[in-house]
Amino acid sequence: MSRAEQKLEGSPMATNFNQTTNDDVNSVASVSDDLDSDEELFARSRKRRKTTRKVYKGVEEVDPTTDRKVVLVTGGAGFIGSHTADYLLSRGDSVVVIDELNSYYSVDLKRANIAHNLNKHGPENFTFVEGDICDESLIEEIFSSYKVTHVCHLAARAGVRPSIDDPQIYVHSNVRGTTNLLSAAAKHKVKNFVFASSSSVYGGSKSTFFSEEEVVDNPVSPYAATKKACELLAHTYSHLYSLPCTGLRFFTVYGERGRPDMAPFKFVDRISKGEEMLQFGDGSSSRDYTYISDIVEGTVRAIDRPYKYQVFNLGKGSGTTLKDFISIVEDFVGKKAVKKILPDQPGDVPRTCASTEKARVLLGYEAKVSFREGMRRTVMDYNRRNGLKDSQAVLQGEGEGESKGMKKMVKIVSTAELGLCV
Repeated sequence: MSRAEQKLEGSPMATNFNQTTNDDVNSVASVSDDLDSDEELFARSRKRRKTTRKVYKGVEEVDPTTDRKVVLVTGGAGFIGSHTADYLLSRGDSVVVIDELNSYYSVDLKRANIAHNLNKHGPENFTFVEGDICDESLIEEIFSSYKVTHVCHLAARAGVRPSIDDPQIYVHSNVRGTTNLLSAAAKHKVKNFVFASSSSVYGGSKSTFFSEEEVVDNPVSPYAATKKACELLAHTYSHLYSLPCTGLRFFTVYGERGRPDMAPFKFVDRISKGEEMLQFGDGSSSRDYTYISDIVEGTVRAIDRPYKYQVFNLGKGSGTTLKDFISIVEDFVGKKAVKKILPDQPGDVPRTCASTEKARVLLGYEAKVSFREGMRRTVMDYNRRNGLKDSQAVLQGEGEGESKGMKKMVKIVSTAELGLCV
């Protein structure tokens, strides 16, 4: 069977061809004369794909690249970075991670993330460099030595409230660090530069769904201002050096191996221990919490699609109120929260909710994990890491829908294994 016949097998045209009687052989021959050329068939197929390509507000979708990549993942010892590196390594790419292992949260957790990927994938395609993305000579050495083809820039000083107390470190790490990476990427002509922005750039938007088309010139925290600045810098480098750049506005990411400074971990930890937890506001504030596997899928889809310059929301597309959030955690932990109610915090926005239509059309992105299911997995991960038994609510949900992914849970990293990445 020729490649053309393989392409046609199972189609209505192939069925008609196979069912033709001998009496029709002449007419079949005349038709097959037009169809049996592989070159013609593939040319028509390419033309057909081009005419049916999806378009979002004048932007035509880009075909995903399938070549093996050498991806520099900045912040690859962190929460999102380590999961993204794991995914890329699992599909056969080479990954170089740079992370300064700062003490914003536990360095041991970050080393555990590195150890997990090193143990799982080995050193052949995985390299860890401990260092600062603002170090120009180090970044140049990495690009030159490892022949980086793609950049996934996830390193940043995170957190709205801390940025108000120390804005200088946010400007240094987020703005200067991003500029340094953009310069190196442009010099070495990388094929795609994908970077993490944030839903914080939307500030106090009153829109039901935050859209990429909104004007976001009024940030309400230094953190948000630095993320907006990074988007502008990426656009500039894309324009000046034809460097494909894509910014991803993440909406509150949570899940296994999550950051301990974030609400999902804090709530699970304190409710599990029966400790007092802080609730800021009356519980009506709402966030679009997005599970880690959905974020990683969207990030990798962006890496594979070199748009000239685009910004995408990556979120679940629906919000959860703080009151409901706490109730769900109580359900899965099996205990009631001990709450201390405090006023809203400066810099916090009352609600976030992503419009993901653009990402759906141009990246093929769609969040799959509900907040309730995601928190069930998060509580299960917490319990396993702390030697706790799962509640009945956690066990009853096991095996339903997306929960099958828990069967691929990462193993706990031992103290001995941590020595591998020191």
